[in-house]
Amino acid sequence: MWQQKQFDCIVVGGGPAGTTFAQVASRGGLSVLVLEKDRDIGMPVRCGEAISDKGLRYFHDPDPRWIQSTIDRIKLTAPNETEVEFDLNDIGYILDRRIFDYDLAHMAAQEGAIVVTKAYVNGLIIDNDMVCGVKGNYLNSPFEVRAKFVIGADGVESRVGRWGGLRTQVKLKDMESGIQKTISGIEVQSNKFEFYLSRKWAPGGYLWVFPKGNNSANVGLGISGYYAKEGKSAQKFLDEFLQWKYPECSVLTTVAGGVPVDKTLKCMVADGLMLVGDAAHTVNPMTGGGISSGMMSGMAAAETAIELSHNKKEPTRANLNSYEKKWTKLRGKKHEKYYRIKEAIFKFDDDDLNRIADGIAAVKEEDRSLLKLFSIAVAKKPSLLIDVVRLFTGL
Repeated sequence: MWQQKQFDCIVVGGGPAGTTFAQVASRGGLSVLVLEKDRDIGMPVRCGEAISDKGLRYFHDPDPRWIQSTIDRIKLTAPNETEVEFDLNDIGYILDRRIFDYDLAHMAAQEGAIVVTKAYVNGLIIDNDMVCGVKGNYLNSPFEVRAKFVIGADGVESRVGRWGGLRTQVKLKDMESGIQKTISGIEVQSNKFEFYLSRKWAPGGYLWVFPKGNNSANVGLGISGYYAKEGKSAQKFLDEFLQWKYPECSVLTTVAGGVPVDKTLKCMVADGLMLVGDAAHTVNPMTGGGISSGMMSGMAAAETAIELSHNKKEPTRANLNSYEKKWTKLRGKKHEKYYRIKEAIFKFDDDDLNRIADGIAAVKEEDRSLLKLFSIAVAKKPSLLIDVVRLFTGL
């Protein structure tokens, strides 16, 4: 039984970041245990389920079983209800996270990882200031398991990170209060992302409609923590929008929680410990999307564990620093640019948003793009304009 074994790596959390770590590390010859507190991998779904084709193909060819909608167009609605549409240069997908996450865990298991659900981790084993295992409960029985590397993939404000001495807290201004409902019985175009930008609908954030087939969609929003504290909840904003836009819809699921739109943690590692995905604040600060970036952090952490193990190096903070360097090279610098742009855009009032919508509406549709949109948005901020151009041109 896994409770009696010692592993090279223990991953706390069975989302895409954790299972990507497990797959890569297992393929690299390490023994890996994945502990997931929920009953089923992929449940409950806690995100909008959107991912870019490029972000998915970095790891896997798209499996039709994972995809509920293929997106090649975007529509933006301004506070004055001006609508702007254009085609996307790169397509995206709305996933079925229950199938996608399950398959990622299955891939990890095929490489040799052991995946256990209903395993609730409630503490770390620490010897001489080095994290060397976890303890918890599995089906009402306590357990302690040791490993050379412990991986915190347990979400925003990671408990594993806090237990290991890392500062995982998110400032109020960098935490969105989010809620999403999957609704059916509506008319929605299956190839189109829809975003609503207004202080009325989602102050300090945005509202999205992500189609899941022809008659259903994920409809959700994130509002800045500053506005959430003023007494009107994210749920109230969303319910008002649904009553206005889709008054006859049926609500199939509801999920709520915090969405970190923060910089990556300054310190993602401690002796014997690495944080990945939401736990390391790898969510895109501008969009709140975190599937592919989380997977990328899991991959980088796994490569670090493999290198240190093969070179017989201890998992000290100094040695694990190579994971942070890998992340910075893969995504970290781009993440910083996203954060700077987010800081500027989320301060816009409705007049600013109407100005941006009018500006992009004046552009011929064939010339519209996300690059053009964000260039108009930050036109008065030359330093951010450089960031925008670099982000969208890959420079």
